[in-house]
Amino acid sequence: MSLHDFKMKTIFGEERSLGDFRGKVVLVVNVASECGYTPQYAGLERLHERLEAKGFAVLGFPSNDYGAQEPGTDAEIATFCTSKYGVKFPMFSKITVKGSGKHPLYAFLTQAAPAGEVKWNFEKFLVGNDGVVIGRYPSSVEPEDEKLVQAIEKALGS
Repeated sequence: MSLHDFKMKTIFGEERSLGDFRGKVVLVVNVASECGYTPQYAGLERLHERLEAKGFAVLGFPSNDYGAQEPGTDAEIATFCTSKYGVKFPMFSKITVKGSGKHPLYAFLTQAAPAGEVKWNFEKFLVGNDGVVIGRYPSSVEPEDEKLVQAIEKALGS
């Protein structure tokens, strides 16, 4: 099983295969609009823009699992992300990332990079171009943190 085996609903309601990202290095992030880490949207977008041409993508998955910090509808989330942070990286429909109702994508991610449940909003999973998880980073690791950027560049072969 790999990231590429999943089909997800985009934030605009269209079904999209994550197989579309085959051959790309991907950073999967559970996001929220009312979190102390919400400003990371800006760094995620800069990272996406900087490395997209090299075969990199950020994928955002809104979740209301932590402190009810993502109460909005998909449409409200999309408007917030684009108007406040200029987000252009792919965003998906709100999902559950922990507990018994955890989406199968997050069951896959947390099994592939064992460290238990996702601890909070903005936890990051680095996935290689083959769809296999190669790293996991806590919310406190900023998107442009040197350690994370080096791991991404290594995965890209840069």
